[in-house]
Amino acid sequence: MIRRVGEHGLLVETGALDVSHRLDAALRAERPPGVVEVVPGPETVLVVAPGAEQGGLRARLSELLRRCAAAGVTEAPEEKDVVRVPVVYDGADLESVAELAGVPVDEVVARHTGRELVVGWLGFAPGFAYLTGLDPVLHVPRLATPRTSVPAGSVAVAGPYSAVYPAASPGGWRLLGRTGLRVWDVTARPPSAFRPGTRVRFEAA
Repeated sequence: MIRRVGEHGLLVETGALDVSHRLDAALRAERPPGVVEVVPGPETVLVVAPGAEQGGLRARLSELLRRCAAAGVTEAPEEKDVVRVPVVYDGADLESVAELAGVPVDEVVARHTGRELVVGWLGFAPGFAYLTGLDPVLHVPRLATPRTSVPAGSVAVAGPYSAVYPAASPGGWRLLGRTGLRVWDVTARPPSAFRPGTRVRFEAA
């Protein structure tokens, strides 16, 4: 289904994260005339197109959605496409995460570094990527009271997600450690090291 959002937006309901990723990639590879922004989400893709003819764009999006929903699982990217994030695991909440998970601290680190995660979508702040695929043992709740400031580069978990804070900001995620990798740089093209569908592996530094 495609819904009108505001004066210039169309919200495509994809129903699944992998379909959102395929539609996002298709629109970026061959952007329809008038489209200025594509914002993928867990089960939607927002298309902002102030310069587009809405009827034609809606028809194009419907066709792309049909193709992306019918597409099979694509081949895994080559190893070079994995973004590796070195982490010093000394976060303020590392021990509390271990206690909540019911495992030792070294197992928290092992489980956090033991699998590849995938960028689901970006939100909350510029460059803030929600990383999916976190080990279920590490699914812990957010802090009851968020911190007023979390340093840039903080590596954290909350619920089923992990993240790297791209800039200093308030936040209620539980801090496992820190990385020196700059994941958001407004002078870079693209400015974010993470895009929807990007594979990410944390590594103990």
